[in-house]
Amino acid sequence: MAANYLPYDPQQMLLLPEAIQDWLPEGHLAHFVGDTVDTLDLSAFHARYDKDGPRNQPFHPAMMVKVLVYGYATGVFSSRKIARKLHEDVAFRVLSAGNFPAHRTIREFRALHLKELSDLFVQVVRLAREMGLVKLGTIAVDGTKLKANASRHKAMSYGHMRKAEAELKAQIDALLKRAQHADEAEKNEPELDIPAEIARREQRLVAIAEARRRLEQRQREAEVERGRSPDDKPRGGRYKREFGVPQDKAQDNFTDPDSRIMKRAGGGFDASYNAQTAVDDAAHIIVVAELTNNASDAGELPTMLQVVRDTLGALPEQALADTGYKAEAVFELLADSGCELVVAVGREGKRALRFDAQRLPHTAAMAAKLQTDEGRAAYKRRKWIAEPPNGWIKSVLGFRQFSLRGLHRVRAEWKLVCLALNLRRMAARQPA
Repeated sequence: MAANYLPYDPQQMLLLPEAIQDWLPEGHLAHFVGDTVDTLDLSAFHARYDKDGPRNQPFHPAMMVKVLVYGYATGVFSSRKIARKLHEDVAFRVLSAGNFPAHRTIREFRALHLKELSDLFVQVVRLAREMGLVKLGTIAVDGTKLKANASRHKAMSYGHMRKAEAELKAQIDALLKRAQHADEAEKNEPELDIPAEIARREQRLVAIAEARRRLEQRQREAEVERGRSPDDKPRGGRYKREFGVPQDKAQDNFTDPDSRIMKRAGGGFDASYNAQTAVDDAAHIIVVAELTNNASDAGELPTMLQVVRDTLGALPEQALADTGYKAEAVFELLADSGCELVVAVGREGKRALRFDAQRLPHTAAMAAKLQTDEGRAAYKRRKWIAEPPNGWIKSVLGFRQFSLRGLHRVRAEWKLVCLALNLRRMAARQPA
């Protein structure tokens, strides 16, 4: 007997039009993203288009924000891939409601509205608190290194820059002499567009000179911060080079000069940024998402807590951080803040360190706190609170490298990533 299948007719026409909202099941993430964006204040996005008048017809900002946020929430970061998903993915089609912006339009919208997209992160955090998902009891601060949108082959060390400058100047001089002293003997040589070759080398020389100046300026700023005066001469020991002269191995990247060479997990170095998060323990909502191009976490804790206060109007009762945030000056600054700090002062699993209570009183007090049962119990929660969001961003969403370049653009993209992850957490915590 032949099998009795359910009806299947790919050519069947619908007698009545469907509602696109019915293409996805109730409770789908796309519905939550769409409904949430509709509650946010998008007036800053609209203000950019009001001056263009009624004849200009851009895509609706709400639709563009929904598509971008849902893309980042599902691991689709490329404008080309988002544009393709608008044709192939049901959830994207539901959010776009029949609109199909090209990848250039998506890319330009993201680039044009960096500040506005960053501000949405704050709105979402405040919404999460209204929903009861942010309690400000305990937060954990953590940093993670993310690759910049910069090729490691487009970087050059300070020592090599000086050599390359000399070589390029010699090549330019040789080409100029060749152009001035052309004779019959050169007719048999391969044809060479001398002006173009000179221009190419001059452009390279300018790029290297600018990179060298950036390295020297960073070195001057770093030395001033360490207390060195421009008049302090090299004398060995602490000052081994002239003021403002970097080490020969110091590098600058030509594609993203704001990035810095940072050590990556597993060994090796990449042009990267240091992304910071502060995570609330109630529902693992990221309440602060900041970013620097300094590989060190030291000194970031006051900034993170100040942003918590600016965003939510209050400090948490307790803040947890690993040993990378340890600094006597930080402990002293936050001693009377009203927020209890639990910060590691040594590597986990190692023997307890001893500190001079006269010279480092706050660090010694923190070390003593971590030897108590309460201090150890509090610090044990740090990994459980702080590290899962970074794991989600890197391993589940697959966000390991920025799409944008430049410090202010990368900061905005980091907030967009954290905003998208927060919406996933908020959607998962909704009652069934």
